[in-house]
Amino acid sequence: MARGGLIIFDYLLDESEDMHSLLLTDSSTLLVGGLQNHILEIDLNTVQETQKYAVETPGVTIMRQTNRFFFCGHTSGRVSLRDLRTFKVEHEFDAFSGSLSDFDVHGNLLATCGFSSRLTGLACDRFLKVYDLRMMRAITPLQVHVDPAFLRFIPTYTSRLAIISQSGQCQFCEPTGLANPADIFHVNPVGPLLMTFDVSASKQALAFGDSEGCVHLWTDSPEPSFNPYSRETEFALPCLVDSLPPLDWSQDLLPLSLIPVPLTTDTLLSDWPAANSAPAPRRAPPVDAEILRTMKKVGFIGYAPNPRTRLRNQASSSCSEQGLLFVAIPYRLKESDSEFDSFSQVTESPIGREEEPHRHMVSKKYRKVTIKYSKLGLEDFDFKHYNKTLFAGLEPHIPNAYCNCMIQVLYFLEPVRCLIQNHLCQKEFCLACELGFLFHMLDLSRGDPCQGSNFLRAFRTIPEASALGLILADSDEASGKGNLARLIQRWNRFILTQLHQDLQELEVPQAYRGAGGSSFCSSGDSVIGQLFSCEMENCSLCRCGSETVRASSTLLFTLSYPEGSNTDKTGKNCDFAQVLKRSICLEQNTQAWCDNCEKYQPTIQTRNICHLPDILVINCEVNSLKEADFWRMQAEVAFKIAIKKHGGEISKNKEFALADWKELGSPEGMLMCPSIEELKNVWLPFSIRMKMTKNKGLDVCNWTDGDEMQWGPARAEEEHGVYVYDLMATVVHILDSRTGGSLVAHIKVGETYHQRKEGVTHQQWYLFNDFLIEPIDKHEAVQFDMNWKVPAILYYIKRNLNSKYNLNIKNPIEASVLLAEASLARKQRKTHTTFIPLMLNEMPQVGDLVGLDAEFVTLNEEEAELRSDGTKSTIKPSQMSVARITCVRGQGPNEGIPFIDDYISTQEQVVDYLTQYSGIKPGDLDAKISSKHLTTLKSTYLKLRFLIDIGVKFVGHGLQKDFRVINLMVPKDQVLDTVYLFHMPRKRMISLRFLAWYFLDLKIQGETHDSIEDARTALQLYRKYLELSKNGTEPESFHKVLKGLYEKGRKMDWKVPEPEGQTSPKNAAVFSSVLAL
Repeated sequence: MARGGLIIFDYLLDESEDMHSLLLTDSSTLLVGGLQNHILEIDLNTVQETQKYAVETPGVTIMRQTNRFFFCGHTSGRVSLRDLRTFKVEHEFDAFSGSLSDFDVHGNLLATCGFSSRLTGLACDRFLKVYDLRMMRAITPLQVHVDPAFLRFIPTYTSRLAIISQSGQCQFCEPTGLANPADIFHVNPVGPLLMTFDVSASKQALAFGDSEGCVHLWTDSPEPSFNPYSRETEFALPCLVDSLPPLDWSQDLLPLSLIPVPLTTDTLLSDWPAANSAPAPRRAPPVDAEILRTMKKVGFIGYAPNPRTRLRNQASSSCSEQGLLFVAIPYRLKESDSEFDSFSQVTESPIGREEEPHRHMVSKKYRKVTIKYSKLGLEDFDFKHYNKTLFAGLEPHIPNAYCNCMIQVLYFLEPVRCLIQNHLCQKEFCLACELGFLFHMLDLSRGDPCQGSNFLRAFRTIPEASALGLILADSDEASGKGNLARLIQRWNRFILTQLHQDLQELEVPQAYRGAGGSSFCSSGDSVIGQLFSCEMENCSLCRCGSETVRASSTLLFTLSYPEGSNTDKTGKNCDFAQVLKRSICLEQNTQAWCDNCEKYQPTIQTRNICHLPDILVINCEVNSLKEADFWRMQAEVAFKIAIKKHGGEISKNKEFALADWKELGSPEGMLMCPSIEELKNVWLPFSIRMKMTKNKGLDVCNWTDGDEMQWGPARAEEEHGVYVYDLMATVVHILDSRTGGSLVAHIKVGETYHQRKEGVTHQQWYLFNDFLIEPIDKHEAVQFDMNWKVPAILYYIKRNLNSKYNLNIKNPIEASVLLAEASLARKQRKTHTTFIPLMLNEMPQVGDLVGLDAEFVTLNEEEAELRSDGTKSTIKPSQMSVARITCVRGQGPNEGIPFIDDYISTQEQVVDYLTQYSGIKPGDLDAKISSKHLTTLKSTYLKLRFLIDIGVKFVGHGLQKDFRVINLMVPKDQVLDTVYLFHMPRKRMISLRFLAWYFLDLKIQGETHDSIEDARTALQLYRKYLELSKNGTEPESFHKVLKGLYEKGRKMDWKVPEPEGQTSPKNAAVFSSVLAL
């Protein structure tokens, strides 16, 4: 049969009795076995028998194949192993005395299940016979707790076995371990028995077939992949006769071809006589508005990218009633000529039409932002157009950058920022360390975007992140296939847990000043735990009366919505505080083990809160229409209540008359009346009040500014177990079908951040959409139009939170990072040393010069497209990784001698070593075979961070790109780039090779690039610049020098001459000191 269900051919076997087994050995060969004493080989291309293999033991019911044997299972309970070429028996196992039910092979293990002979007949044997194929003998049988009828290996993380009984019981266990009764699951078949079972090639789906002809599909994800190269399944088309739409005979434009009729040569009713009809061409459909908007004209021809809003070779008619798409008929009646000609059509001109009608709901600032790359890369991209603040955005083009919004949320939590920046450990891939480095860059930036490439690089190496499905493939991220809301909520839980673990052992005791007398702060706890963790008691009450209490903690809560919220359309009011209390103090009925009853029993699980966290993190779990409808309904009810509460005081907009402003000075006019737009789609409160009761209960209510005026400040009530939490951030999922959606964050930026960045002390809400940052009104942070803006994560913080924590940041990077260190490479010898580490008396000081150069390798190639007008457009730039970093001394007796020459080890696959430009060869970055001084990126990063923090000045050529790939933010006054020192405005940039030849009479970069050579040459060029410009005091004379440089370059086409006999500077005397190391 074909993929669509059509029968390709039937084949009748002449000598066969009852066929039981088929085995597809390759794409065109099929083995067929049954109750006869032979097995047939059929060629699927010619549909003919090609071989007939005799079987000594008749009755082959099951066949399997590995790269070593054919496995044949017989009705006698025997399993035979046959040669792949000759089909001769190599070995046999007598598995069961009665009959064989099923078997499977994986690796070196063969597992069988079947029936044993008893006095009363055959009985299902609960012992699985397991055989080791290396030694061809049986190992310890595996006892299971179900009657095994089918079994399959599911080799995902381990070689697990799935054992299935015909009654629908399913048990998972290891073939060499012990079966646990807790691992038994139940399949609810439609029929009384399960008749077949199989596992997909990807091991992500299980399929059960029952006796009523139904297939039950179990998967580990909503969108599983059934095989490694999965295509969309083609199902047979259903019968359309019973579901044909009714046709309105009065509609002249309705095509009668909607009714399928058999092919016939007779005259049809729709064949009008020539006297009553006239042929007319099919009217062309209107041009898509997106095509007109993006069209660029070259002469009289317009070019536009294909928006892919329609299927190929299909046209849609203007008639779209009842949601159908038809093709217009190719003829028309004469009587309806005038009506047809006046049929309304979409205007061809985009003037007077919406800019982007397909995204009319999504506000422009919430749409997915992309970087437009040019020939100069990012140099001419105007980030200031998207961000007019001094806060730093994050670039989105890096793999798995969907978490940018959550990184910003964590950064603007002041205790978290200070804690993370004070952390430093020895682990190579520590998320806390990398997050601290990224926070440091965000601190230094003055509005320029940063990129989290090093953090995301470490994130991709964490096994738990991959196991949780947090690592997205580039194709899934670009097409938006993943559910971003679920993804960011899982990421939120993962990052809090990971930071808690990373900081648990290296916690600073003085970080939390208020925890001295608290029983909540344990010695093994971290400040992340003190900030986010909520201590609670889980009580399990069995129906026998036995109660079990277990202490636990959680770093966040998941909203649990009321039952039947999607069916109740009466508009019942349900405060957010009620839903939150239900989610925190969760009560549910579930099956659990009871020690008193010694079996699984229905129990009531309740949760009592012992200690509230300082930061309340909530995953909204709006993952279906049910939850979305609940939010929408509650927002509508809240809107009606607000209208009634304010009466006629609500304005349609935010403009106030002069009399209204005068009333603001009185106590009655302190609270402004909101506008109607501010009240729409709002259910979330800005503040909530929580109170711990004596019996470990919890009272939660919404808190407003009016409540504070009535009850007084919340800080005085904290002594009585009353806490007020203010909304600090909301992370929302933007639904946009054209871009696949995106994630943005609303963040309330505190006073300390404004004081550092802008010198003012106030609080303001901002929208963070990757590198787009824009101040917003506070009501916008809690307005959720569920058609396109869905809440995902909420962050509430206790009032006066910062006063409880030590917010001082002490730079954890010490000068010892510059001292000598061991290489990761096993084969490095002293003869290969290319640098001399700094001694204690050589430690750099503020203003010292350091020559720097870096070499890179390519991890992912550039993605570009060729436009129809012949120009090239970069869709995604190539992903580079630093491979070598060199720093040379810029002064002192050892000037020009490197003190850092590190090759960076990488665990990611390198696509191109760029040997011609980097000098890096395959094997240089492999610790097993490299002879270079190999180290980790983190180790070298700490050295450069120390040099930046100490205040040295870096001299190099093209340092902007170097620092960008290394992922460092360096103040501009610490960078001396020879690219810009020897550059005239609106002229081309000049290569280091040409500058060295012109000013220093040196020939460099002959065969490949060498970072030591380049860094030293940049230092010499800087000395030359100071000499020519008289330390910058004579810019006019230096301008004449630059004019001569550009004239010489144009004459020589910017190429360095290669006279005979000229030697490379590597062999010159100036390099002898380094070569002698």
